[in-house]
Amino acid sequence: MEANIAILAQELQVRPEHAEAVVRLLDEGNTVPFIARYRKEQHGTMDDQTIRALADRLTYLRGLDARRAEVKAQIEGQGKLTDELTAAIDRAATLAEVDDLYRPYRPKRRTRASMARERGLAPLADMLWTGRAPSNDPLVLAADFMAPDKDVPDAASALAGARDILAETLSDDAALRKTLRAHVQRTGVLRTTGATEEDTVYRLYYDFKAPLGRVQSHQILAIDRGEREGALKVAVVCDDAGAQVAILRAVLHPRNPFGEVIREVARDAWDRLIFPSLEREVRGDLTTQAAEQAIHTFALNLRPLLLQPPVKNKVTLGFDPAYRTGCKLAVVDGTGRVLETSVIYPTPPHSKTEQAKRELRRLCDRHKIKCIAIGNGTASRESEIFISEFIQEYGDGLSYMVVSEAGASVYSASKLGAEEFPEFDVSLRSAISIARRLQDPLAELVKIDPKAIGVGQYQHDMPQARLGEALDGVVEDCVSAVGVDLNTASPALLGRVAGISTTVSKNITAYREQNGRFRTRRELLKVAKLGPKAFEQCAGFLRVPESKNVLDRTAVHPESYAAAQTLLTLCGYTDRDIGDLGELDARLTAYGAENAAAQCGVGVPTLRDIVKELQKPGRDPRDELPPPLLRTDVLDLADLQPGMMLTGTVRNVVDFGAFVDIGVHQDGLVHISELATRRVRHPSEVVQVGDVVDVIVLEVDAKKKRIALSMKQAKR
Repeated sequence: MEANIAILAQELQVRPEHAEAVVRLLDEGNTVPFIARYRKEQHGTMDDQTIRALADRLTYLRGLDARRAEVKAQIEGQGKLTDELTAAIDRAATLAEVDDLYRPYRPKRRTRASMARERGLAPLADMLWTGRAPSNDPLVLAADFMAPDKDVPDAASALAGARDILAETLSDDAALRKTLRAHVQRTGVLRTTGATEEDTVYRLYYDFKAPLGRVQSHQILAIDRGEREGALKVAVVCDDAGAQVAILRAVLHPRNPFGEVIREVARDAWDRLIFPSLEREVRGDLTTQAAEQAIHTFALNLRPLLLQPPVKNKVTLGFDPAYRTGCKLAVVDGTGRVLETSVIYPTPPHSKTEQAKRELRRLCDRHKIKCIAIGNGTASRESEIFISEFIQEYGDGLSYMVVSEAGASVYSASKLGAEEFPEFDVSLRSAISIARRLQDPLAELVKIDPKAIGVGQYQHDMPQARLGEALDGVVEDCVSAVGVDLNTASPALLGRVAGISTTVSKNITAYREQNGRFRTRRELLKVAKLGPKAFEQCAGFLRVPESKNVLDRTAVHPESYAAAQTLLTLCGYTDRDIGDLGELDARLTAYGAENAAAQCGVGVPTLRDIVKELQKPGRDPRDELPPPLLRTDVLDLADLQPGMMLTGTVRNVVDFGAFVDIGVHQDGLVHISELATRRVRHPSEVVQVGDVVDVIVLEVDAKKKRIALSMKQAKR
């Protein structure tokens, strides 16, 4: 355990006692958001992402410990475990190194080497290996091992069997494999060729090669998929001659009279056993690393997407575009309540534009609609043009935004969608979801499987359990950062709060329906299956705006209520002053933060958090971000010209750049080389999903619907 703590502290660059505290807190069943927010003194104010990274690495290290113990037990069961081997296994830093050490002792299926041993050729192999033999002629030696009854008809067959034994011995040598693995990684090149003459999306890789250390993660994932689909042939090539030299340097004694035999063995071991094994291993590692990078990028995109600023307190029209079946409309008030639904037919084949405008005008006049959220699916382009024309005619401060409807259809047809809106059909549920995505992205998107939200790359090729775990963690962190209204939150949103399970979230809703609104946080303890531990984990992230206790409306944890009261008293305030504490910082400075923290019985980091909450109770961190970009008119792809300056919204960030919505229904790509004047290692250093950015058009390919943009040239 101490060794793992040291590794975690070194890799994450934190103090050992802080790493140890996080491990202890995790083992006690505490959630990451709770640890990050309410146990800062114990871990030195690590953020939630660092704590999750520590938890992931801890899982690997514990898995490595378990594998070491398993391997040692297996070898000991064979009576072959030595002190030297035990020490080597304990020193192994990766699962691959542990498996290399176990390789000679692992039960094997019948191989050429095992069959040669059955024929009694092991002594011949030993003589060739050591060079200690009655003759320097290998065939003369081998003649003594001829045994027609054992399928060894001549000396050549005996010699071949001995070489097979030695080749497998070399292949099982852990130190040699470690050397050769490094050689492949250093000199290896990933090479792909087309497996078909057809023009496919993989044409870029029909003649592609790159050093293993320089292949980008998105390239690896594309190549893997192309190989699976039969479009590509993939191989790793490396310095074979150098590998064989490394083998001989490690195993061939200069005075061994059977040097030529050992050279043949080295060639055979490399070509037949070692390299194919290492090629599979290296490609597997590349895929694993690419998947981890893709998951990391997906998580980076998901966080700002969920934390997009809401469009609060505005009546919003959800517009779900379609052709034949008509565009579905849903009017939603500022709290997300559905006011009215309708269907219009402004798009082909009906093209009832004037009739659709009359219905839209009626809805806007009746409900005082201020925003229109248009889904970006089928018929979105035609719908956007129609809405833009309507806004120009209607005016009255009306604006619109094209909203990603990724996952909306899945939600609409789901059990959750049916439970939430049993009175509406599937298509109308989609319109409601689109409107709510503009009003409060977080509250609506938590209802959808994160993998279906559409801000990743190759997410369906990822290890699904690992991807789900990472994305669920991001959702939990975002929900905890914003906080949840206990009296209005849906079961889906409540279920994403730290410490609350799906069952408990439904129990909270049921309690609310039976007993009315929660009056205090403490009332949560009356909910079925929500015990003291769950209350400790979730209470700080739940808000009760109607509570008489102002602290119930803040992110101050109930365990710190006494500390908050003491702080107010020390600084000359009362509960009634909360939210109007303009001089609190100055008074705290005068008193001394450390002295005040000691008086309140908390650490300085917790005291600082309490101060922020008392100054702005119930604050929403999303309100501090730039508002979403709402539009009143629309551009066409044909309108774009190189050099045109535009403002757009970042929709997706991938390893090679960022896709930006500039209002033409086709996102443009800002390649990584066009993001900034400085060198950028990853696009996430410069932009994130939801950012509003200035861009300049570099190139437009109308046929392929590709738009090349630049940010570094778009300086206003």
